[in-house]
Amino acid sequence: MPYCKSCGEEIHRGAAFCPKCGARVEGATDLVLATWGERLVAYIIDTVLLGIAIGWLTLPGVRWMPHMWGAAVPNWIPFVDLGFRNVVYFVYWMFLEQMYGQSVGKMAMKIRVADLDGEPLSMQQAALQSIGKAFLLPLDCLLGWFLYSSKQQRLFNYLSETVVLKKLD
Repeated sequence: MPYCKSCGEEIHRGAAFCPKCGARVEGATDLVLATWGERLVAYIIDTVLLGIAIGWLTLPGVRWMPHMWGAAVPNWIPFVDLGFRNVVYFVYWMFLEQMYGQSVGKMAMKIRVADLDGEPLSMQQAALQSIGKAFLLPLDCLLGWFLYSSKQQRLFNYLSETVVLKKLD
């Protein structure tokens, strides 16, 4: 579905102007949005792979994980998880999705993250959209499903002006 390059509003094929902001639509591209199911499977693949890697680091004798280093992270805040595991997820998603447009899970599902024009992400966009996924996922998804369901965006996808697209060969 084509989107306005100025405001991100969905536009109808063949439209000359955006219905929301009035910007002239020139050469709008067809971007095929990934489904919530494809995104969920990609997320599961990523968390399983990273979980195995992080789990290995906590084996007896290795003890390289920060939970051995002291300060406890508060876990009483609803919908928020600020543990070391989440920092690893954040760095993983931010780096891979900014550099390649995809995490390993997204590569397996043949989907990618892009800005509203279908272009690669800037570092700021990658960081902002990764914050929601790594630290605030339940809240990020729930608000996205209710507020931005037409573009299948999580809250932090909307804030970072990004979408998840099917990768066209």
